[in-house]
Amino acid sequence: MYALSSFLVLFGFWLLLSGYFTPFLVSMGAAAAIAVVALAHRMNVVDHEGHPVHLGWRVIGYWSWLGKEIAKSAWDVSKIIVNPRLPISPMLVRVKTTQKTTVGVVTYANSITLTPGTISVEVSNEEILVHALTRSSAKALLEGEMDRRVTHFEGAS
Repeated sequence: MYALSSFLVLFGFWLLLSGYFTPFLVSMGAAAAIAVVALAHRMNVVDHEGHPVHLGWRVIGYWSWLGKEIAKSAWDVSKIIVNPRLPISPMLVRVKTTQKTTVGVVTYANSITLTPGTISVEVSNEEILVHALTRSSAKALLEGEMDRRVTHFEGAS
């Protein structure tokens, strides 16, 4: 199941990026996708963590929300940079994790790092140590909206 799904995603991505649909190039794309899946299978990484098919369509909703949050944070950080007083208040905060799986915790930590103004410094199953550029970005993390969304995304709630 995971191998077939991995092949379809890789081949579809190759077709999307290629834009050429001659028989030779399509067959080379399929061969490349098969080779990557075979190598991943041999390395024993074709599993629910390597290719999380179980997340399904929730990925679209989560990525769209995360994209909006990244844009908002980028705008806030840009305003701080151009402000002559440079109003920053860097701090380290610990945020609790409610995710039940390793994939969920890693998704949460990566989502924090993708959002401008925050970086995941240390990750454990219970909490994440985060460096925040401002008090408002730290407060937003502590309110837990991102944590709730990642938990819903992983399917644990």
